[in-house]
Amino acid sequence: MHTDIVSKYKGIYIAMYSAYDEAGNVDKERVKQLARYYTGKGVKGLYVGGSSGEGILQNEEERKQVLEAVMEEVRGELTIIVHVGANSTRESVELAKHAESHGADIISAVPSIYYRLPEAAVETHWQHMIDSTNLPFIIYNIPQTTGFTLSTKLLAKLAAQDKVIGVKMSGESTFELQQYKETGGEEFLVFNGPDEQFLAGRIMGADGGIGGTYGVMPELFVKLDYLFQENKIEEARMLQIKINGIIKKLLSYPSLYGACKHILSLRGIETGNPRLPMLPASAEHHDSLAQLNREIEETVALYTAKA
Repeated sequence: MHTDIVSKYKGIYIAMYSAYDEAGNVDKERVKQLARYYTGKGVKGLYVGGSSGEGILQNEEERKQVLEAVMEEVRGELTIIVHVGANSTRESVELAKHAESHGADIISAVPSIYYRLPEAAVETHWQHMIDSTNLPFIIYNIPQTTGFTLSTKLLAKLAAQDKVIGVKMSGESTFELQQYKETGGEEFLVFNGPDEQFLAGRIMGADGGIGGTYGVMPELFVKLDYLFQENKIEEARMLQIKINGIIKKLLSYPSLYGACKHILSLRGIETGNPRLPMLPASAEHHDSLAQLNREIEETVALYTAKA
């Protein structure tokens, strides 16, 4: 079961931001520019429409537009995981079918949010998505925002299905991550979610990572993963600490995504402001963000210059 899934799909996936025009509408050309920017960075692929992609703040048609632009630009070059989770099962299934029809590689979903649903309801919600396409499915566990923690019992039940190939573990416990890996088995993918503990997640069994701050420093996470694979753990630890310093600064702004989007704009990649209620980067923070961008670029230059 799940033969060769890990070797086929493991790696670094950028949780891709969405891109809007000046009026706040999805801008497909800007989406394409952003997707193109990430090719050649060494990443395995993109995770489209998740938390960093503001999928929950978009309507169904907008989410489809973003994916269509990504697939038009980088299909066949990067592995594309599409987050199709929505509050209603009906909408989630529609997004799943759309993802399959446009050539996505994998679908993924959080539980339905707002309502605190019992495990049986969450299972039913996910099962409808799993059954609606022939695509592989990755569970998205992020209890700090959904209020639902994936149990190992439910994980084992879902992982017994060939189409359920992994879990994106965005909970903060590396113990739970290790338990998910043990439950799913060696040929079951576990992706580390919290960017600040990527190395810890890899050490405890994660097969790669999916992260939002990867979007402004993908090269550093690719390098970090390389150092782990080469068993250069002390060097990897020092790089994780450097990355965490950058993440701490990003989190000091009123909006993480506003900060990340502004940094990209300094590199000529326009993605517009995040959608309200997420705040844009205010003018008072532009100078410090420019300084942070220089720090990131200098760190990338340092680590990519190393053998």
